[in-house]
Amino acid sequence: MQSMCRWFIPFNAILATISGSLIGFLVASIIRPPYSFFKFTIVHIGIGNIGNVPLVLIAALCRDESNPSGDSLKCSEDGNAYISFGQWVGAIVLYTYVYQMLAPPPEGTFYVEDRDLPIKSPPTNDVPEKIPLLPPPEPQPTELITSKEGKIRGFLGYLYERLKLKQILQPPIIASILAMVIGAVPLLKRLVLTDDAPFLFITDSCLILGEVMIPCILLALGGNLVDRPGNLKLGFRTTAAIIFARLVLVPPAGIGIVTLADKLGFLPPGDKMF
Repeated sequence: MQSMCRWFIPFNAILATISGSLIGFLVASIIRPPYSFFKFTIVHIGIGNIGNVPLVLIAALCRDESNPSGDSLKCSEDGNAYISFGQWVGAIVLYTYVYQMLAPPPEGTFYVEDRDLPIKSPPTNDVPEKIPLLPPPEPQPTELITSKEGKIRGFLGYLYERLKLKQILQPPIIASILAMVIGAVPLLKRLVLTDDAPFLFITDSCLILGEVMIPCILLALGGNLVDRPGNLKLGFRTTAAIIFARLVLVPPAGIGIVTLADKLGFLPPGDKMF
């Protein structure tokens, strides 16, 4: 990664999310969508172009004799590796940033009438007393709290809650971490990824699942569009603004980031696939 500057792939995904979200916030501030769709608009503009379409494009591109790598096999291997290397960051962004942005507002529901923009906290007047859904935890025994083991557990539990690790450690993220560990450790790589690996069936299973992933995603998308494409409460103006921002404003920003990185020497020289 350090010698070939491939660390820029996940870093680029983060920069693309930041720049896209800034564009989304600007667009949402101008068009002022309904209150319940303000953050929705920002998220769909900011991360809407992060998806699995590049995998389809790579498969088609590498079958062409004039592909960037020359060799179709090497083209597929490099292209899938580069795209996958950036997508695991997209999974982390999805389960952290997007999850928080689409969480219900303080009012408890998105559908609030007579409001255009969200507020950070509800008004101070006429606020019902908040009752916790779960009872407070029972007090710990004094000897457990004062013990070294109890302090360590309490500190780890505090970190677990503050960092929201339960939310972050989702199956796609765990799988990505395991894949990088296996690929980076020579012993584990020989057990799973080489042609004569004793556990090669794991790799074959992943390849089979990977080939059916995109058709399944498209089927699920089609199922979601059975009633109608979109929500009537979103409005035509907001829908048009999201499409315009994603297709016209966000791509030049991404191209600008990559071009600047190339000018600064962050991209590997001579790597046409990159």
